[in-house]
Amino acid sequence: MTDASEIAAAYRAQLARRRSYGALLWGIFALLMISGFRLANERNAGGFLDGLPHVLDYPQELVTEAIQKVANLPGLMWAAVPALVETLNIAAFSTILGAIGGGIVALLATRGLAPWPRLVPVFRRLLDISRAIPELVIALVLIFVLGGGPVPAALAIAFHTVGALGKLFSEVVENASLKPVEGLESVGANWVQRIWLGILPQVAPNWASYAMLRFEINIRASAILGFVGAGGIGYELRNAISWGQGRYDAAAAIFLLLFATIFLFDQLTSIARDRLTHGQPGSRAGGQI
Repeated sequence: MTDASEIAAAYRAQLARRRSYGALLWGIFALLMISGFRLANERNAGGFLDGLPHVLDYPQELVTEAIQKVANLPGLMWAAVPALVETLNIAAFSTILGAIGGGIVALLATRGLAPWPRLVPVFRRLLDISRAIPELVIALVLIFVLGGGPVPAALAIAFHTVGALGKLFSEVVENASLKPVEGLESVGANWVQRIWLGILPQVAPNWASYAMLRFEINIRASAILGFVGAGGIGYELRNAISWGQGRYDAAAAIFLLLFATIFLFDQLTSIARDRLTHGQPGSRAGGQI
């Protein structure tokens, strides 16, 4: 009984320490948030609190003018389609390039499969670096070097996508069975053949699912980068907003077109990802029968 009571007391003491540490961390976090908010409010032009009551003024003006000029919206949306196509091209190119790069680095960073085991930490840190730097920062640097346009945006998003997908791809590969790899190695297959025949068939559905999910994210990222001169529909939206009152119908048309596009691709990729990871809707039922 004494041992059980001592164990229970030690457990309660440990639990109390954890709670005190958690409360201390939450307190530090709250202090940092409050001090950071006060500093940001002091440096903000006009003050955040003073402008808070007017936060809905711009959306109200935009919606009101769009309703008044609703007949112009279809034509304005059609005029923005070329810029939307450019945005989709940026997202598709960066996703494909990032998926290829992320897949290669993921295989090189996976223990038990990497051809150079000592370099596994190096490749993992490369993934961390490419994932940690925001696309906006990379795009600004590339725009300074290469000039404005879709190329800097595509390269910036692809660089970030390598890190994001490489991390996910690596986790999938780590859960793959190594028995096919061992069998191929026993018959003299080289590293590329072992990966191509033993690993890729296992991870391809999940890799494709993650890549399509990343494509959705890259559509939004490419639209955002348009605000810094990287082309696409984001650039057209920035121009429409900068025109100010009297041209808010153009901004509303671009908003609607972008929202509809993102919603459409979200639904399509969700269906495709579900079929890749779970098979056809009737296949699982048929297997159970």
